[in-house]
Amino acid sequence: MALWCVGGDMIVTWGSPEDGGDSTTVKDQLRNVQQIHATERAFAAILADGSVVTWGSPEDGGDSIRVRDQLRHVQQIHATRFAFAAVLADGSVVTWGHPGYGGDNTVVKDQLRRL
Repeated sequence: MALWCVGGDMIVTWGSPEDGGDSTTVKDQLRNVQQIHATERAFAAILADGSVVTWGSPEDGGDSIRVRDQLRHVQQIHATRFAFAAVLADGSVVTWGHPGYGGDNTVVKDQLRRL
């Protein structure tokens, strides 16, 4: 398990590198961080512009490349044990991470809208 600390415009991570303890690959992207959320093995940061930066275990939410183009105007992120769900400004939901823990919402995507 990795831990994090927000200090001004800086994020510091430590702990197991494969579980998000090493954020050096995304360090330059972690500016204007508004919120950070975690699964058991990955992190997701919402930036001031509504975009998202992820790191940690790729299969457990640390790799959001599959949905990166959809992660715009993010208002909230929620995490399960190994997956993330982002609520966008238009009320739609984008998920990524381990499919068995909620990382694949293709079957119910149309039903996941804020009313």
